[in-house]
Amino acid sequence: MSISQLARSIVESPTLRLNEEARLLREKGEPVIHLGIGEPKNKAPIGAILSSAAKLVSGDVKYTPTDGIPSLKKAILRYTEDHYDRAAAPENVIVSDGAKQCLFNLLFTLCNPQDEVIVLAPYWVSYPEIIKMVGAVPVIVKPEDGSFVPRFSDVERVVSSSTKAIILNSPNNPSGAIAPEAFVAELVRFCEKKGIWLIADDIYHKLVFDGKVAPPAWRYSSADMESTKVLVVNGVAKLYGMTGFRIGWIVAPRKLVQIMTNVQAQTTSCVSPVLQAAAEGALTGLQGVVEGLRLTIQNNRDVLMNELRTFTGIRVAKPEGTFYALPDFRAYSNDSVGLSKLLLQKARVVTVPGREFGMEGHLRLSFAGTVKDVMEGVARMKWALDPASPNEIYIGDRKMVRDWL
Repeated sequence: MSISQLARSIVESPTLRLNEEARLLREKGEPVIHLGIGEPKNKAPIGAILSSAAKLVSGDVKYTPTDGIPSLKKAILRYTEDHYDRAAAPENVIVSDGAKQCLFNLLFTLCNPQDEVIVLAPYWVSYPEIIKMVGAVPVIVKPEDGSFVPRFSDVERVVSSSTKAIILNSPNNPSGAIAPEAFVAELVRFCEKKGIWLIADDIYHKLVFDGKVAPPAWRYSSADMESTKVLVVNGVAKLYGMTGFRIGWIVAPRKLVQIMTNVQAQTTSCVSPVLQAAAEGALTGLQGVVEGLRLTIQNNRDVLMNELRTFTGIRVAKPEGTFYALPDFRAYSNDSVGLSKLLLQKARVVTVPGREFGMEGHLRLSFAGTVKDVMEGVARMKWALDPASPNEIYIGDRKMVRDWL
């Protein structure tokens, strides 16, 4: 079979692969705990449910404008003004099937073959692959000081005449780190001076803890909406726990939105009106659901940190946002893929290897689930790895004995 070289270069999504492995084990009756998935356990907001149900009941489920229905775009503009203090027009917004399609459309629009896109490690696993899919080259910048945010000088050093864009994700998946204000401000000034696009993936921007704020890149741009180099990606998946609704959006200069609309028209045509109605219902409904989810996730974060502190040899930075932590497990193994497989096979705990995020020796742990899952998951991990932990444990109704340490 003849397969394109580009298609062969795109790796499988590790998170989706692990989700499938966990599903198959659960179907066999295995008591799997999933600390890998970035998906809150909450129900969708009632405003989203009612709005989408009303659209279904109407029976008027047809094609929509490629760039999004006007009422949803109006809600996005209001959200943008409320949370970013930025005024924009409907022509500055395009709605897509999730933030992932937003990023693909945007990079497809911006990049020529062999253009370079700078990715700050640790990074979301899809960034390098999407960049490669549009024919561009990912340039990874990894912190050299053991932190989860590179220094600006590290970024500046890899910029070349081929640099087209820089992706900033803060709060960060997978580490939960928030980029410092000075770093964000310097990055914005540099990009606007050099004519480099700064793509701000703000999908977690309100899921922050301990009174912290993720400084928005727009705050440091003096350019208007049509000349700014800051492009903002957002959506309802994380803030409202609506991962399955697949609604994301970009706010950008209208010349870019026009091209992205052409790209989307030739791929997915438009986004489902039912799902757009749900997103509109979430954005215009009671916003206490976002704060409720944030408080639940913050409590889960605190439980996870307490459990990890009892884990011999583990080093972990306290997440400032998102629902992920990225502990350093190099005291046990430098091979995060092998370590993740061991934990799934022996302890029935799903984790995501740090190698996938540019941080070998680390594991990404999600605390988006229940407190019970967090506590039992870490207890199983300790049993499987930590010689100081008890040699026996119950996994489900089976008594397990550790015989490999």
